[in-house]
Amino acid sequence: MPQSNQLKNYRHIVLLTDGYSTPFLAKTAISLLRYRRGDVAAVLDVEHAGRDASEVLGTGDGVPVVDHIPPEADALFIGIAPPGGKLPGAWRVHIERAIERGIDVVSGLHDFVGENSNFVALAAASGSRLIDVRRNTEKVAATAAPFREGCLRIHTVGHDCTVGKMVATLEVERELKSRGRDAQFLATGQTGIMISGDGVPIDCVVADFVNGSAEALVRRNEDHEILLIEGQGCIAHPSFSAVTLGLLHGSAPHGLIYCYEATRQEVKGLENVPLLPTKRLMEAYEMAASLRHPCQFIGISMNGRKLTDEEATVELERISAETGLPACDVYRDGAGPLADAVEQLQREQIS
Repeated sequence: MPQSNQLKNYRHIVLLTDGYSTPFLAKTAISLLRYRRGDVAAVLDVEHAGRDASEVLGTGDGVPVVDHIPPEADALFIGIAPPGGKLPGAWRVHIERAIERGIDVVSGLHDFVGENSNFVALAAASGSRLIDVRRNTEKVAATAAPFREGCLRIHTVGHDCTVGKMVATLEVERELKSRGRDAQFLATGQTGIMISGDGVPIDCVVADFVNGSAEALVRRNEDHEILLIEGQGCIAHPSFSAVTLGLLHGSAPHGLIYCYEATRQEVKGLENVPLLPTKRLMEAYEMAASLRHPCQFIGISMNGRKLTDEEATVELERISAETGLPACDVYRDGAGPLADAVEQLQREQIS
């Protein structure tokens, strides 16, 4: 994406969550607080001004919540990912004030800030940049040309949307890097792009080019030893299965990490549509992925946010016994077992 380097260069980001500072809606802000903590200057939410971000959003210790954009700000990031991706009408005044001061505005919403005529006029006068991370010009079909030998590709997949695929991918990258490994996270969604500064907004790519854009993303990064490719959707989701399959075939992974949220029973956003059993889904993933490239599951990432510590321990033992794979809750325990599995697969690929 043309703005990728610009995204990574911001060092005084203000996260706009005004009136939407909940774990469900402010997922983007929460992830940026976790993974770009050093670049965040403040969270903007008038109601909670004066508090600490960790009190309001559960993370970001030491980041103040404010009712205005502080003087040092160099970018205003839209910190929410609401259903439908619409920009809240009440936020226009915050955005206009930022633009008037020449501050860049970065948004991952479907409702592009760069298509608002008033924002565009103000930006033309101030020099502010309006960056929509979902806007893209991907128009390349997949070729199935082989990737560099020695580039191990690991892809996270899930039993549903919003189960922690991005977090699991980032945590495995963090753990592998702590071991001195050349691992690289590849973002395929707006929040991941805002964290890493690069990637492809796969849910806004024209259908014919989903596979090709994923393939091209891998190709641009295949000089790394290990690629960790963020998953999207679910292969069985009635609404969003297309991007899941496109990522499987475009990135041609060697290994898969299965991500799920404990206690979830129904497909997100669709009432009375039950989730498929774990083993059936895993078989479907392996079969679909292997149509393009030999592939296998290597581990399980459990999202245990609704479980107590004791319940999480029992659930991890259960899913590991059911699948025969190492399992962990990366929030509670880190990604050590999954990083071990990646390194084991790499040794098997080399031998």
